[in-house]
Amino acid sequence: MRCPYCSNLDTQVKDSRPTEDSNSIRRRRICADCGGRFTTFERVQLRDLIVVKKSGRKVVFEREKLARSVNTALRKRSVESERVERMISGIVRQLESLGEVEIASEQIGAYVMDGLKGLDDVAFVRFASVYKNFSAAEDFVSFLAALDDDDQR
Repeated sequence: MRCPYCSNLDTQVKDSRPTEDSNSIRRRRICADCGGRFTTFERVQLRDLIVVKKSGRKVVFEREKLARSVNTALRKRSVESERVERMISGIVRQLESLGEVEIASEQIGAYVMDGLKGLDDVAFVRFASVYKNFSAAEDFVSFLAALDDDDQR
């Protein structure tokens, strides 16, 4: 594993432990060259997933990209990182268990919306504004009104 500080390829694992949800291994590493310490995570990947964009373009699914978009929606929100990680892992497991190699980006967005709805209301609305392509304040108002109607049923 390459050192993130000096790019040396000679790093050593000092400690390995399963994460709390036991879906990955947390490894503490040290660089033999600069002495820098860092953490890596190892996860099982059942198959390479392909995301089919609205335009029809196909790209390889990247867990890190999913995590970035979730964390952007959660910026400055007080949600425990372990809950966020569990949600992201759950979404990835759902995608892998579909049995399909190609997955529509809308499907991923729907899973993220479901996950954020249970995690943080503000992040849910933030993500929805991008996912549903809100273009005016009225879009927020109608979205929130529809949510309120669903909650009252």
